[in-house]
Amino acid sequence: MHFLLTNDDGIHAPGLAALKRAVEALPESTYTIVAPATEQSQCGHRVTTAQDLVVEQLDANRYSVEGTPADCVRIALFALGIQPDFVLSGINAGGNMGQDIYISGTVAGVREAAYHGLPAAAFSHYLIRDRIVDWDRASDWTKVILSELKALPLADGEYWNVGYPHLLAEEKTMPPRIHGSPCRSPLLACFKETHREGAVSHHRYNASYAERPADPDSDVAICFGGSIAVSKLRL
Repeated sequence: MHFLLTNDDGIHAPGLAALKRAVEALPESTYTIVAPATEQSQCGHRVTTAQDLVVEQLDANRYSVEGTPADCVRIALFALGIQPDFVLSGINAGGNMGQDIYISGTVAGVREAAYHGLPAAAFSHYLIRDRIVDWDRASDWTKVILSELKALPLADGEYWNVGYPHLLAEEKTMPPRIHGSPCRSPLLACFKETHREGAVSHHRYNASYAERPADPDSDVAICFGGSIAVSKLRL
């Protein structure tokens, strides 16, 4: 099985390296990385059509693209001639659940793949302030989950979204995988006025992600409860 890997944190992100290690650990698997040259977080499904997309081949199976995750998947399929069996995006540093799904560049990468009939899965890691992210642990989880997801059916236009909880360093046991649906309640929208000059005011978003609503049985409730949230999404 050949995997196409991308993300929105950029080609040098530790989460992408963790995803690569998970794929390398799977038997009889190969991969190609086509990822943004710079961070493209929260870019949604934006694509580039009115200017050149600059692509740099960094080594035999790794390409840097000055564009978005959706651009990367398009370039991989239609410019570089890559023919993957499965497309993966992540592991994002930060949760992508509920309303995040539409904002996330990570998820947009696999949504683009699903539009072209390819099975795909996005991986994101919820972050709790002052806790260190154990990317090796996340890589181990991803290896297990990839083995599970490969065996599950996906209809045309369906794709996976996986959200990891942020456990304490001493919690070594892999959390249960619970299938749920995206949280319906919206993200908190809270702004602080930072500066004002006459009729012109400046506002900075300052809502707390950890205080967002968690609908029962939703991906947010599952992840915030310490389990791995697995959602099957549809175009």
